[in-house]
Amino acid sequence: MTESAVLHIKGRVLVGPDPEEGVRDELWVVGGRISYDRPTGVPARDVTRIEGWVLPGLVDAHCHVGLDAHGPVEAAVSESQALREREIGALLLRDAGSPSDTRWIDDREDLPRVIRAGRHIARTKRYIRNYAHEVEPEDLAAYVAQEARRGDGWVKLVGDWLDRDTGDLGFCWPRGAVAAAIAEAHRLGARVTAHCFAEESLAPLVEAGIDCVEHATGLTEETIPLFAERGVAIVPTLVNIATFPTLAVRGEGKFPRWADHMRRLHARRYDTVRAAFDAGVPIYAGTDAGGSLPHGLIAREVAELTKAGIPASAALSAATWGARDWLGRPGLTEGASADFVVYDADPRADVRVLEDPRRVVLRGRVVS
Repeated sequence: MTESAVLHIKGRVLVGPDPEEGVRDELWVVGGRISYDRPTGVPARDVTRIEGWVLPGLVDAHCHVGLDAHGPVEAAVSESQALREREIGALLLRDAGSPSDTRWIDDREDLPRVIRAGRHIARTKRYIRNYAHEVEPEDLAAYVAQEARRGDGWVKLVGDWLDRDTGDLGFCWPRGAVAAAIAEAHRLGARVTAHCFAEESLAPLVEAGIDCVEHATGLTEETIPLFAERGVAIVPTLVNIATFPTLAVRGEGKFPRWADHMRRLHARRYDTVRAAFDAGVPIYAGTDAGGSLPHGLIAREVAELTKAGIPASAALSAATWGARDWLGRPGLTEGASADFVVYDADPRADVRVLEDPRRVVLRGRVVS
């Protein structure tokens, strides 16, 4: 990593979504922290000046460090995943379930910060092999308590998956069991999210008190108001939903009903996300990287949100200011850790700028 005693960032510092109040002309980095006051007594030779458009370090609000398509991976692979996120400017990762112990990342000053949800919790034989704790309803609350203690304020459930008896997506849990499990997580100070593709899973989870739903492709005009009323967030992972047609082709020979359902969910994905946004449902950007998808896709996910009709400023907020506030992490505030990305052009004018960061600064050091 490149280290400097002091950084002087000059240009347009986008501290928030407001087009006027959310913009400052410069910031300084002193001792790895952000300051808006010019430091005194610092020789010019010890100051590195960088010009451009500045955003807080990007947030991938749904990824999986320590996981690939087959299950847990070695530390060297986890490191390469984290470095790929850093390269694109994703400096805060919400790890939405991993069987690997990645706590060692917290000791690395050169790697992104990770907020963990522990290991996935799924119904027996109702999820990808080697990924999750597979349990029955009577054990759900106990496993949620275990992962609440292991994680960083989040627990991840698998809400629905292929039901081989029906040949289609199906909700995995009795309502009483999931309500008790969510209540236990809340008692321990953790929020709960769930993987959900299907329509039928959503109302029971929201009524049980869930805090967030991943993917949420099954949202309808009946359930969107329920999400908005309860303030339940969604992380659409549109770059992952783009794989549904391929998955359908692979599975239609054995499960034609499931394959047709997946194609329909894919076909209306943009309309679903835009309807949720218009209704006031909180939306955050995540990629689902780390299973079958590579890491470093957050710029593509933001672009996908704009394709769904979400305004550029809101799509950016879903991966920056808004996402950081939702996760309880600071952005470009006085005294905060200097984690930010510098671009050559205004990302509010064209979010595709996120694909090509000019500089990435992590903990006050220029890392790329």
